[in-house]
Amino acid sequence: MIKEALFTLIGSGVLAVCELQAQAVTTPMVTLKQPRFNLGVKAGFNSSMFFTDEISINGKELELAQNNYKVGYFAAVFCRFNMKRHHFIQPEFSCNITQGSVSIPSTLANSEILKENALIKRRMTTLDLPILYGYKFIDVHPYGMAFFVGPKVTWVWEKHCSTEFTGFHQQEIKEEQYPFQYSGVVGLAVNVSNIFFDFRYEVGLHNTIRSITYNTDLTEAPHNEGEIKLEQRKNILSFSVGVIFCIGK
Repeated sequence: MIKEALFTLIGSGVLAVCELQAQAVTTPMVTLKQPRFNLGVKAGFNSSMFFTDEISINGKELELAQNNYKVGYFAAVFCRFNMKRHHFIQPEFSCNITQGSVSIPSTLANSEILKENALIKRRMTTLDLPILYGYKFIDVHPYGMAFFVGPKVTWVWEKHCSTEFTGFHQQEIKEEQYPFQYSGVVGLAVNVSNIFFDFRYEVGLHNTIRSITYNTDLTEAPHNEGEIKLEQRKNILSFSVGVIFCIGK
C-alpha cells in the first residue's frame, strides 16, 4: 500500500512538471513597457586601421605601404530616447585612445626616396560624438538585441596626439590633422537585463591629414626639395561592455 502511494505521488509530480512545462512553452513572452529614456556607461577596446590612400615624396608615390592595426581603448556615456515600435535615438559622448602604424619597405623602387624601411607610428586621443538610430528586433525582458547606424563627429585632441616618422631622409617630419573628422558607424548591441555588449565598425568618410611638413635646413639635398603628401582614412572596430539604467516611464 505504501508502495502504491509512492508511485501515485511520483506520477502526480511528473504530471505536474509536464503541465508546467507545457504552460511555459505555450504562454507568450510579454514585452515590458519601455522607459521613455535610458542612461548608460560603457568601456572597451578598439582596433584602428589607418588606411593609406596616397603617400608620396616629391611627386613619387611609395609602393607597398602596409597598414598595421593596434589595440586602443575608450570610455563613453550615452542617453537612449525610446520611441514606438522598438525604435530609438542614442547620442553618445566618448573619449578614445587609438593607435596604429603604416610600414613601408625599402624596395628597389622605394630606395630612391627612402633611407631605409620606413614606419609611421601614430597615437591619437579624440573626443567623439556619435548620434545613432537603432531598432530593437529582440525586445523581451530580460533579453534584447538591437541594430544601430549613424554619423559620428570626432574632435582631435592635438595636445595628446603623437606621430613618429622613421626611415625617411627628411628630418623632423610633422603632420597636421584636420581637427574635426567625420565617419559612419554601424553595429549590434546585445543586452541581458541591464548589462549589454556593443560591437561596432566605424568607417572614415574623408582624408584626415591636412598637411605634412619637415625641416628643410636639416635635410640633405636633394631630399630637401618637394613635399611629402599623405592621405589617410581611419577605420575602427570596437567592442565594449556597459550598464544601462532606466530613468523615466
